Amino acid sequence: MNTVSTTRRLRKIVVLVSVGRHPVSGTARYSRNDAAALTLALDLAKRHQATLDVLHAGDPANPALRDYLALGAAKVEVLTVEAGIEIAPLLSARLQGYDLVLTGTRAEGTDDSGMLPYQLADAMELPLLGSAVDIDVEGGNVVVRQFLPKGLRRRVRAGLPALIAVHPMANATPRYAYAKLRAGAVDPVAVGTLSFSDRAAWSIKPATAKPVRLAAAEKRSGHARMLSATATESRGGSVVIEGTSVEKAQVILAYLREHQLVDY
Repeated sequence: MNTVSTTRRLRKIVVLVSVGRHPVSGTARYSRNDAAALTLALDLAKRHQATLDVLHAGDPANPALRDYLALGAAKVEVLTVEAGIEIAPLLSARLQGYDLVLTGTRAEGTDDSGMLPYQLADAMELPLLGSAVDIDVEGGNVVVRQFLPKGLRRRVRAGLPALIAVHPMANATPRYAYAKLRAGAVDPVAVGTLSFSDRAAWSIKPATAKPVRLAAAEKRSGHARMLSATATESRGGSVVIEGTSVEKAQVILAYLREHQLVDY
């Protein structure tokens, strides 16, 4: 371990924020992922007496940016870029000199490919710690507890400076204060733009959830399932032809309840 990583203090933190989209109404709003990152950064800045900046690349007139003021940001600096412009090179140039860069794992309903943290870490040659649920700084190192499937967690450590992508299940509870929204400011900054030559080759459309097919749980033994692959057999279903629509619906509901496909 080198001497710099053991003696470097946490002095400057920056949080990258994006604009999300409500899944039902489509209204622009703050990203809950980035709000969790901001909440963790506010706690770190308070404990280590570090400066905290909040940065966004996009349209400074977007009203959703002011929500981050209500969540604790004193100012949101906006790099003014047009939609479709590649922002990783612009951000990597602006983020030089920070000890800790925090962001959400992805945006919500907009440009949410999830690739930006990886692009920035590669461009800035920083260690990337993903899926963080809590963050601490000890000496010249940042210690992150990562989210893993099935309730598992693990702690990882990296030297400063570092880039951290915060998981949606982070141990953070954002607090909204209207007075802070009125006191803060959105500060637009004009920057040079880099054209994305392959933009015309992409088609952009909202993501849609595929319907999940209901299937009864398989209760047969493994031997019986293997035999069914080679022999035609009846599964015990029933065809209801007679009766009213209400009676037919009751038969379907009884089947769903029997196989625990509904809980009412």
